[in-house]
Amino acid sequence: MNALLTVLLAVQMISAVVMVGLILIQHGKGADMGAAFGSGGSGSLFGATGSANFLSRTTAVLATVFFVSTLLLAYFGVARPAASSGSVLEGVTAPAPAAPAPVVPAVPATGAAQIPAN
Repeated sequence: MNALLTVLLAVQMISAVVMVGLILIQHGKGADMGAAFGSGGSGSLFGATGSANFLSRTTAVLATVFFVSTLLLAYFGVARPAASSGSVLEGVTAPAPAAPAPVVPAVPATGAAQIPAN
């Protein structure tokens, strides 16, 4: 189980790094806007939109791999038993609550003690 989580985490990290690289390499839609307003042969305002090229398809596949590995890591993280969580506070026990102090009823004041002093 531990080896599976390690492999899954490695797949997630590799797919994330490669996906970031592919996204940075890709050509944006707004880059051809100058060509649309004068000097280019663009078909629409944001450039001609054709079928998806290799980079965008690879990015979509890597995004799917990333999301699936994230969901699997979340599932295995919740499904792990609490006894093997490896928490630092696992062995610490809470101290017993202290006994409450005895309640002594207040004696009502009589006579001059009831008059407030200014």
